[in-house]
Amino acid sequence: MARFDEFKEANERYTASFDKGDTPMPPARKVAVVTCMDARLHPETFLGLEVGDAHVIRNAGGRVSEDAIRSLVISERLLGTEEIVVIHHTDCGMLTFSNEDLTAKIKEDLGVDTTGRDFLPFSDLEQSVRDDVEILRNSDLIPDDITISGAIYDVQTGELREVVRS
Repeated sequence: MARFDEFKEANERYTASFDKGDTPMPPARKVAVVTCMDARLHPETFLGLEVGDAHVIRNAGGRVSEDAIRSLVISERLLGTEEIVVIHHTDCGMLTFSNEDLTAKIKEDLGVDTTGRDFLPFSDLEQSVRDDVEILRNSDLIPDDITISGAIYDVQTGELREVVRS
């Protein structure tokens, strides 16, 4: 059975008791979270979020990329969020390669040259959180009155450790 077929079956079970259709569009807790797409992270669970509480933006490494900023601007300007939390995590795959490594692999596997493309890997977990918070703090698109925090989630213990708050 294809994964999508499994998802469809699970969705049928989900819809049988679904009662959140009237949840307002703006997040109730007025917060947006930027975190990693790693399958071991379930931010709604480890942050105590319910449906409708927060915007959760996920990408490789939980990096504050241009697309993450695009989503944050929409979240703030149109949907009223007032706070951003950046969460990276231990044992992240983004710590395991460089742009050059991935460029070489893509060239070998696909024959495509991605020289000059930044896949946003990092070598220092805590510094990557600080860097992403700083990118947000320096962005003309993120107002100064937006609270921004950065943390690291430990995949072994489930603990969330604050790194920076501004």
